Amino acid sequence: MNPVLRIGLVIATLIVIIDQAFKIQMVEYMANHPYGIEVTSFFRLVMVWNSGVSFGMFAGGDTTRWILISVSIIISIILVVVLAKSDKKMIGYAIGLVLGGAIGNIVDRLHYGRVADFFDVDLIFMRWPAFNIADIAIVCGVMLMLLENLFFDKNSSKNNA
Repeated sequence: MNPVLRIGLVIATLIVIIDQAFKIQMVEYMANHPYGIEVTSFFRLVMVWNSGVSFGMFAGGDTTRWILISVSIIISIILVVVLAKSDKKMIGYAIGLVLGGAIGNIVDRLHYGRVADFFDVDLIFMRWPAFNIADIAIVCGVMLMLLENLFFDKNSSKNNA
């Protein structure tokens, strides 16, 4: 097995396990705290069910749920193919994070019918929509991909100029 593929799949598996273990605990725990728990002046734990995608966009019923699951599965398959063809460890880390986050949210949609979000951040200038560990992994993975492509890719336009 390609070492980059192995790294990515291990990271994805770890993210799914951590995400799902946390969600199982938090869904039960937050049932006793319907108004949330203030951790700091800008951070709360809340129970938010998201039937859409980022920021609740495309929220809908059962048809939307299955469309989102299908699209997520297709994207996950594409990510595994890209991962299998890559020889860059950084891409393995990045895709592993994105893949693990995507699968974690797919599991939620299959199990709960929607995604469980818990983290609520209120920045001085805006309140960020609630998110979860899977979402954090996806964002970190995308950031790693951007860093790899912008600063470390030998084929980038910056290095060819």
